Amino acid sequence: MSKKRRIFDMDLPEDEPPAPAPETPVRRGPMATAIGENAESLRRRQEQEAAIRAENDALAHEFVRLKKLGLVTDLIPLDSISTSKLVRDRSRRLDPELDDLKQSIRDLGLSNPIRVEPREDGGFELVQGWRRLSAYRALHAETGDDRYARIPAGIMARGETLESLYRRMVDENLVRKDISWAEMARLARSYADDPDTGCPDLDTAVNRLFATASPQKRSYIRRFAALMQALEKVLEHPEAIPRALGLEVAARLEADPMAQARLARLLAAAPRRSAEKELEILRGFVAGAAPAPAISPRGNARGRPVGRGKQVLRLPLSEGEVKCTATAGRLELQTARDFSTVGRDRLEAAIAAFFAALD
Repeated sequence: MSKKRRIFDMDLPEDEPPAPAPETPVRRGPMATAIGENAESLRRRQEQEAAIRAENDALAHEFVRLKKLGLVTDLIPLDSISTSKLVRDRSRRLDPELDDLKQSIRDLGLSNPIRVEPREDGGFELVQGWRRLSAYRALHAETGDDRYARIPAGIMARGETLESLYRRMVDENLVRKDISWAEMARLARSYADDPDTGCPDLDTAVNRLFATASPQKRSYIRRFAALMQALEKVLEHPEAIPRALGLEVAARLEADPMAQARLARLLAAAPRRSAEKELEILRGFVAGAAPAPAISPRGNARGRPVGRGKQVLRLPLSEGEVKCTATAGRLELQTARDFSTVGRDRLEAAIAAFFAALD
């Protein structure tokens, strides 16, 4: 008897990989442990050094940037600072306000550093801060205190032109409320006379140095420069001359070539005079020491023929400048004076005198 085989289909699960055996912790010897710790420490130190180098590079670039802008400040020895490159606009006479500046430095220190330019020999050339430097030198000479042997100074980058350095000095002085017209005129003349500036004349010097000033102010400076050129040797207090008086004196000297010698004799007759006395002499000279310029029938005060059309004149008087605009059938005077406060009778008399003088 034969047996029949029966075949059954059975779905058997696929064989799964055996579960991994639990890892056995690797045991490291003392030498391997020390080497690993040293490697980790070296890695951290390299990262720190890289960060320090990056920070130092950033600081170095920032220092160079600030140095180019002249914003790096240091304590500079007084004897290393020269004042010969730029001709100063200062009078050689004693500065009455220097004592106040010295007292302020004693009490508070120097709040505004001077500005200097490095020289090739390791010294420095003063660009801005003549009074501050003078105050420090005076304090050091008087006290011998080492605190005043060095002065805070902003160190400028090399390479600026001489014109740029002069402009820096002028711009700083223009913000001073007490700067005189004589000082500004003296500076313009010194710049024009300096062979290293390449300046051809006084007009160019005024335009370059006082480029930020108004055209009218530059005109005043030119007039004062002419006045200083004529009288600087006999004037003892040119810084005290106000604008209006200086312009009037300049106009007198320009109109009468012989007036300069007369004024020089008047000033020489009062030696060791005060500023008030000198101003009194100048006012007397303007009032009557020199005759008024002759006016030709068909010309102006200088004898030049008067052209037709519009004329604009600017007359410096003791009360300020008067602008006169003359056209056909119209005459306009502009000044700071309030004519509405002048009485009617006085105005009529002044107008009548004006037309009488024209006739």
